[in-house]
Amino acid sequence: MANLLARHLRAAMTDAERVLWARLRKKSTWGLRIRRQVPLGPFIADFACHAARLVIEVDGAQHAEPGGLSHDAKRTVWLEQQGYCVIRFWNADVLRDPDAAAEAVGLAIKQRMRELGRPLPRSE
Repeated sequence: MANLLARHLRAAMTDAERVLWARLRKKSTWGLRIRRQVPLGPFIADFACHAARLVIEVDGAQHAEPGGLSHDAKRTVWLEQQGYCVIRFWNADVLRDPDAAAEAVGLAIKQRMRELGRPLPRSE
């Protein structure tokens, strides 16, 4: 069921997710694979880099509402309990400066790999 939903979400990405994905894919993500719409337990992450134990979420306005904030907090707690770090971007910020968002992902990947004591597969 989660895999079918993830497949549907990959086909129906938001504009911000699509723009960020184009940059992350183009950069070959610093030698590490980033996946999109990834089932992780009871949740589906917008993007995840398993090697860096990093989840990248691109949030729309519904995430600022009380129900969205509560749901996101539960997701973050669960993902952190699984050893993932979660970074979030607002849709508007990604659309305004997608290169800055992609650069922030790259910096987060480097930081996570250092924290995990893992070398990056290749230099940039």
